Amino acid sequence: MEKIMEILQGIRPEFDFNSSEDFIEDGYLDSFDLVSLVSELDDTFDISIDGLDIIPENFKSLDTITNVVKKNGGNV
Repeated sequence: MEKIMEILQGIRPEFDFNSSEDFIEDGYLDSFDLVSLVSELDDTFDISIDGLDIIPENFKSLDTITNVVKKNGGNV
């Protein structure tokens, strides 16, 4: 989870992701950020996130992001 937090902070360093329960609803991540996030997650965890998994609900919190990485074969 620490690596995921580092990626999030690299994409949007101006936000404290620990203080949000929904990154999408709170405006921490937009659609362009999700593209960057998916790319970084793929590279970092040597996975390929399925296109069907790239929906806002899967990227709204650290837990949901961790789950989608695990689901796609990442070792978090």
